[in-house]
Amino acid sequence: MDLSDATWRKSSRSGENGGDCVEMAGLPGTVAIRDSKDPEGPVLLLTRAALREAVRSAARDGG
Repeated sequence: MDLSDATWRKSSRSGENGGDCVEMAGLPGTVAIRDSKDPEGPVLLLTRAALREAVRSAARDGG
């Protein structure tokens, strides 16, 4: 998938020093997620429903 035109957004909770954070880009039917410290590295692609469930699961598990 070509992500060259993706608009990446970093978490508002990220520190100015570029600490541990991820970036997300909304795409048709999916969300792309990458490590902000390695923008040329691997990208995780999830449906919006899968991302929503992952966030809910992490919140339930205290993670």
